[in-house]
Amino acid sequence: MIKLKSPEEIDLMRAAGRIAAGARALAGDMAVAGVRTREINGAVHSYIVSRGATPAFLNYDGFPASVCISVNEEVIHGVPGNRKLVDGDIVSVDVGAVKDGYIGDCADTFIVGRADPEALRLVEVTRRCFFEALRYARVGFRVSDISGAVQKHAESNGFSLVRDFVGHGVGTRLHESPQIPNYVERPRKGPDPRLLRGMTLAIEPMVNAGEREVSTKKDKWTIVTRDGSLSAHYENTILITDGEPEILTVAEDARHGA
Repeated sequence: MIKLKSPEEIDLMRAAGRIAAGARALAGDMAVAGVRTREINGAVHSYIVSRGATPAFLNYDGFPASVCISVNEEVIHGVPGNRKLVDGDIVSVDVGAVKDGYIGDCADTFIVGRADPEALRLVEVTRRCFFEALRYARVGFRVSDISGAVQKHAESNGFSLVRDFVGHGVGTRLHESPQIPNYVERPRKGPDPRLLRGMTLAIEPMVNAGEREVSTKKDKWTIVTRDGSLSAHYENTILITDGEPEILTVAEDARHGA
């Protein structure tokens, strides 16, 4: 069941979204050569807690960290550790924060130093996929309109979309209805709900430079491209309104914008 949020609930989600967005941007600031991914995890954890929130991902289904950090061919759910970032890496950071029972969820892919032009294009196209989808995040459109916009932009630029993982509703639970694929299933097998005022959705393109197939690493968490190609990820939590959609994961600090 899709839960429409009240004005009071939306205010709580804005607060959680600001914290998640600030943590995301902090992680991006730290994504420089020589930094270990566990250092980013520690800083993100401290940032979230210092703002009276808790990390949404820590211990979620057993996940052992406060932020997912996925490097290069890693798509999502990367577990922070001793890996040291090097010049040219692309680093996807996915972070969630729980404040007063409500969740903000967002992600971005950052470039360490100077990246290969094709890696830079992958990151730019992935971000653009989100904003193309945002054009359809309005009352009266359907989930498939969002999905189709992501698919069209990624594939027209020669990239592929991960199909094993999807965007989703978000609120008091990290994953709520509806599911939001980054492609249009043909023929469509599942529901395709219309968008209604009060829906809060996490739209998150996951785009591969090569083929769309993915695998899981031995840590049982980290998802990687099967062909070893680069992958990028971008996500915001949004609100469906009577007019323009509102991005809820916008940081309070001007340096740490969405």
